[in-house]
Formats: sequence, structure tokens, C-alpha cells
Amino acid sequence: MINTTRFALSILSLALAVIWSTPVRAQLTKINVGYSAISGDALPAWIAKDAGIFEKNGLDVQLVFFSGGTTAVMALIAADTPIAQLAGPAVIHSAMAGSDAALIVGGVTSLNYYLMGRPEIKTPEQLKGGSVAISRFGSSSDFIARYALSKVGLTPGKDVTIVQIGSTTARVDAALSGRVQATVVQPPASIIAQKKGMTILADLPKLGLVYQHTSAATTKRYIREHSDIVRRYVKSQVDAVHRIYTDKEASIKALAKYIGRNVDRDVLEKTWENLLSEPVLPKKQYPSLEGIKTILNAELKGKAANPEDFADLSFIRELDKSGYIDALYKKK
Repeated sequence: MINTTRFALSILSLALAVIWSTPVRAQLTKINVGYSAISGDALPAWIAKDAGIFEKNGLDVQLVFFSGGTTAVMALIAADTPIAQLAGPAVIHSAMAGSDAALIVGGVTSLNYYLMGRPEIKTPEQLKGGSVAISRFGSSSDFIARYALSKVGLTPGKDVTIVQIGSTTARVDAALSGRVQATVVQPPASIIAQKKGMTILADLPKLGLVYQHTSAATTKRYIREHSDIVRRYVKSQVDAVHRIYTDKEASIKALAKYIGRNVDRDVLEKTWENLLSEPVLPKKQYPSLEGIKTILNAELKGKAANPEDFADLSFIRELDKSGYIDALYKKK
């Protein structure tokens, strides 16, 4: 006798797999997608655009660069760029202030950052009395700098001054010119800084902190009104991550285009290699509830908050349960 429940579940899984895997034949849907960092973290959006992954999933995406997370969040809330690649704190700060912003995929779920000092600074202790550059207070770089300093035995604001400088390039320049003694950066900037003589004082990936970093976000209103577009975007993200893991040359090509063709190939290769880790760029792309909790704990100082209030896992969960992601990585 056939187990009717198991049979029904099998039919449902098959139907979901067909929905997720069937190419979109209709006219492409135009959508602006924002991103706020020139780093390897934005590679899923870049490669989805340049490798035709968005088009394959029925989306005509125009990528829009914002020089800061705050501006990008404002454009997200206004629906000028209804989906954007943003750092977790920017989305969470916005939601805590009353917006309906929500994460829809995990993106980068680890702190792939480094605390780097001027060439003459060889140990964290040498930072005492000096300053560390961040982009702005309340940003990911602010959180990362404070976390890194505490891990190496220094008290931010007491042993070391935190200074707002701006972009990654500006922070590295400030350190090399002597305006500050250190900064926190990620690939490719960390690789370039090291080639210029700067020293790694703390390797954040090795410190093991779970942290929801750069991910795709939208608003709950946009999810209600355009769920099909969000569904196709989530699938595009998963397809893009698969391409990153399996196509080195396409990844390097996209990095070169958006970071700069004058960047040495070895820097681009190391930037790509830095992403190839489940803790950093998970294949199944669930937003990290534990990573959101880390941010909330830092922001709320122990007050209760539910990480699930800041994310919508339904689209990635649906895609995962369909078997699509597992099948993607079983392909030869």
C-alpha cells in the first residue's frame, strides 16, 4: 500500500523543483539592484549580471553603486533600488528604526576582514595610544574594529581611538600616510595593503565569530507585492554562488570589471579564493540567524530581540526543499 502522505510530499517536492528549474520565457522584468561596497562580497551580484544569470531567471538587472550603506538603505526603502546587497548592520539598524527592511539571502556570513597596521607596527600592543580608521560609526567596519581590538587585548576608546575616515581606499591611504596607525579591510584591499607593507594584526576569519555580513535585502512590502521577482532574485543568487565555486575565470573577469582592470591578477585570484568557504559564502545561502543575533547583541546590549524579525527565509527554504541546490552541486 502506498503511503499517501509520503506520496503527496514527493509530488509537492517534484512540483517545486519544476517551478524553480524551469527557465523563464516571458519578457524580462526590469529592476534596479543596489550595492554599497567594492569588494569580493559583491561578487554574487556582479557575476549574476555579467554571466547572464539574472537574464536566465527572467530579470533585467541594472546594478547601481552607492558609496555608503546608509544611502543604499534609503534607496531600498524608497523602492528606487528595491533589492540591494548590503551589510547586515545597515539593514538591522533600518528595521530597528521602524522600516520594513529584511534580508532574503545570506550572502557573506562571516567577517572576512583583517585588522592591519602601518608597516612599522608589528604587534597589536604597538597600537596603544594610536588610532584605527573605520568608515563611519555604527557601520560594519566600526563593529569589526571594536571586536578585533577587544580580541587582541585592547580597549576601543581607551587604548585606541576609533576614527571615521570613509571608504576602504581612504582608510588604507590614511594608514599608509600616517594619519592613523591601523584600519580594518577585506580583500582585495587587504591584499593590496599587505603588498604595500602593511601588517596583519588580527585575522578575523580565524577568530570564529558568526556574523551576518553582506547579503541581499528588500522590504517586506516589496515581498508582498512582488514575490515572484524576489523568488527569481533568490534563485539568481544561488546560481551565482554556484558559478563562483565552479568557474574561476568568470569570477576573476567579474572582479576585474568592477574592482578595476589595473588590479593585479594575483590580487583578484586571492579575493576569489577568500570566498570559497562555507562559513564565508554558504552554498545554500540562508541568512544567518546566529549572525543577526551577534549584531543585535552588540546593538541592544542584552535586550531581547528575535533575529527572525529581520529576515525572510521562506524563499531560500522553498528553493532548498525543492532539491534544486543539492542537484546543482551534484552536476558534473
